[in-house]
Amino acid sequence: MTRRLQSGKIPISVLDRTVLRLTGAPSPYVVTPPRAGLDFAAVRLSRGYMIISADPITGVTPRIGEYAIKVSANDVATSGNRPQFAESVILLPEGSSEDSVSEIASEMDGAARELGMAIVGGHTEVTPGLTRPIVVVTVIAFAERYVSSMNAGPGDTIMMTKTAGIEGTAVLASASGHMGLPSETVSGAKRLLRSLSIVDEAVAANRTGLVHGMHDCTEGGLLGAVYEMSLASGLGFELCEDKVPLAPETSVICRKFSVDPLRLIGSGSLLLAVERGGERRVEKALASVCRVTTVGEFNRGRRILVKKGGAREVVKDAPEDELWRLLARVPRGRRRL
Repeated sequence: MTRRLQSGKIPISVLDRTVLRLTGAPSPYVVTPPRAGLDFAAVRLSRGYMIISADPITGVTPRIGEYAIKVSANDVATSGNRPQFAESVILLPEGSSEDSVSEIASEMDGAARELGMAIVGGHTEVTPGLTRPIVVVTVIAFAERYVSSMNAGPGDTIMMTKTAGIEGTAVLASASGHMGLPSETVSGAKRLLRSLSIVDEAVAANRTGLVHGMHDCTEGGLLGAVYEMSLASGLGFELCEDKVPLAPETSVICRKFSVDPLRLIGSGSLLLAVERGGERRVEKALASVCRVTTVGEFNRGRRILVKKGGAREVVKDAPEDELWRLLARVPRGRRRL
């Protein structure tokens, strides 16, 4: 019997045996072949590179168009370059109205204008069997150079921008029906969506020349991003839990739902591998953009999460995202995402 897969990202071991081995005809122009832990592909052009990435939004409905543009733009931005173009695939449940199409398209338009991107095409349809919309966005940039998550080096400092669990905090606040949460926590959590883009900080950090690689903190949260970056670079790490900054709203909501914020989907936070000794210059470069914090180090050893209190946990695999784990406990008829 074949293995039944859980909701969320396909396990890396399964990807390695299937998707990542079945990549079509070889091309001499592909300079970053498909690999676990990479945010984008780079294709060599006659001059420079095309940076390209695609992402689906499947777990949320409110402001799904904004999510789709910003999350996909984030992947390309981890190259250190501004995203320029987008194409979308919008799949709608049966019974959807013209107003719902217009709302999603308007959200996408606003987010793309905010980031200076042009939407150049795509496909939209009503799809049988769906219970909520799915939006998939492909983003492209043209660049002279780039960094990637496979270029972290031993001794590099692990830094992160903003706080952990940004996207998950906002989603849980919106989906919970508030469930006794203080009103100021709910409103503050929803405001975190304003921090969903990492484009400005990625470009500013890359300009220092001290960042060897970047990765966005999406499914699996900060811990998942560190694990994937270490895997792509063939390294170990030490991540210090007590150094990871949390928004007050994240702390309250994670306690309420017994959620680990380090494993909670974290779009809006950027992970950086910074040359040792360059931390202060990176902090200065990002001072007018966002907060940046040192949380660990890449090394040639094991992958270790240093827990509060000093206990050391070996991280053997990419973590399951807490949002999917939480949803698995909620009957389908009561899910509000």
